[in-house]
Amino acid sequence: MYNTDFNAAAYEEIMLEAGLNRFIMSVKQWVTRTNSRGIAAKAGRYGGTYAYKDIAFEFASWVTPQFKLYLIKEFERLKKEEQALLGWSAKRELAKINYRIHTDAIKVNLIPPELTPQQTSIIYASEADVLNMALFGMTAKQWRDKNPDKKGNIRDYASINELICLSNMENINAVLIEDELNQKERLIKLNKIAIHQMSILEEQTTKILK
Repeated sequence: MYNTDFNAAAYEEIMLEAGLNRFIMSVKQWVTRTNSRGIAAKAGRYGGTYAYKDIAFEFASWVTPQFKLYLIKEFERLKKEEQALLGWSAKRELAKINYRIHTDAIKVNLIPPELTPQQTSIIYASEADVLNMALFGMTAKQWRDKNPDKKGNIRDYASINELICLSNMENINAVLIEDELNQKERLIKLNKIAIHQMSILEEQTTKILK
């Protein structure tokens, strides 16, 4: 897979010789005859045989079934973590897409054309904090002040359930903005929705885990 210069013909000769009583094969002989890579032998002080981790795993699996079992279990654990991470990433991307719908509603309904870019950014941040307050109970600045050692923002540390709820709230807030509800009214409605949806999502997650 990784060595296009591997001497397959020499390998076949070695395999034919391997069953004979006179057969002897050192690491250096193997490397020289097959043009192998990933394994090497060093002589002298601190010498020994060194192999790339894939080869070392295969050798250790051959030596002890217990190691092979541990290797399989570790692979399964890592795949589960990978799937969980992919699920979180997908929900984060969904929240970003829905945020575009949310910002478009703000642009059309809440931002007069004469505002400067700086004034516009203040409105966007204010509306983002409506969602943050409704779901997390704090603004983006309050979260940064509370977590000065963390990079990113409050949403980067949200759970999958929180991201699902956030995506729903962005769509709902866009509708409420178009219905001309003021910010205070929207915050109260969104907070109630967040509490209700999170209770359902957490209950469902608990059932799945059980």
